[in-house]
Amino acid sequence: MRFSSRSLIFSLTASGCIGLRCFSYGIASNYSQNSAYILSASGAIHNLAEDSASSSSSSRLFSSASPTSEMPVDPEYPGTAVERMLAVRSRVANLTQEELNANWEDVRRKLLWAGGLKDLPTAIPGQGYTGHSFNDYNHVDLTCMLDEVSYNQNDGTVQQIARGNLLGPGIRIASLPELGPGGSWSTCANGCNKDPPQDVAHIQFRSRIAYKLVWCPTEKFDTFVLVDDDGKELTRGTPTGNLPRIMERQANYRIVMGSKYATAADEIAKSMSTSATN
Repeated sequence: MRFSSRSLIFSLTASGCIGLRCFSYGIASNYSQNSAYILSASGAIHNLAEDSASSSSSSRLFSSASPTSEMPVDPEYPGTAVERMLAVRSRVANLTQEELNANWEDVRRKLLWAGGLKDLPTAIPGQGYTGHSFNDYNHVDLTCMLDEVSYNQNDGTVQQIARGNLLGPGIRIASLPELGPGGSWSTCANGCNKDPPQDVAHIQFRSRIAYKLVWCPTEKFDTFVLVDDDGKELTRGTPTGNLPRIMERQANYRIVMGSKYATAADEIAKSMSTSATN
């Protein structure tokens, strides 16, 4: 994973914290308060407050001794490519409203790019094809998984998904390398309304999602919201042009209805309805 000389800074809040540990040190740390962390060019993650208070190496969350030994791991979902997931959310945070309210195909390409995926609408399905991504009700979970789990298959645990469901070759072809180790894919969201989620990301790949696209239950279902693994809003948009079919957008909301992933969409729809009546 390469970065410029400037480091990337992420703010991890209590509502969106991720428990991380390091392979080489066996450290588990829950970010229980609003703290700033810095991801250095070598891949090391440092707590800025702790580093400023102490110059000792023990103040670091991860040592910079070896890039391979310091890869952050999510103990609950160890298949998550954590660095890549955070890089995706950083790209999402930098998308402008102009970009998110543009023609749908342009918006969709931006969502692919932010998620670390190539726009490959003419590729063979199973060999990197991403023309379906965000274009139906189901392929809306942008998942960042480690290389070693990308060839995992569905053993039948994920309902309404074919047994096998081998996605590894397509993930390898379609993933943009600059966002870090692992790969990206727009996985099926079926089962995400259960607690814990029983979808492809969480079961087949043992991975959190970087973001989920949810169409809000407004009158026209023409506004979407991107939410993180905890259901917190990352951004939203109201694109123009040829959107996915209305039946797909409505079905997309139905598969999250009643779950944490529907909360932001419900709030947006309620707010828009109130504004329309005033």
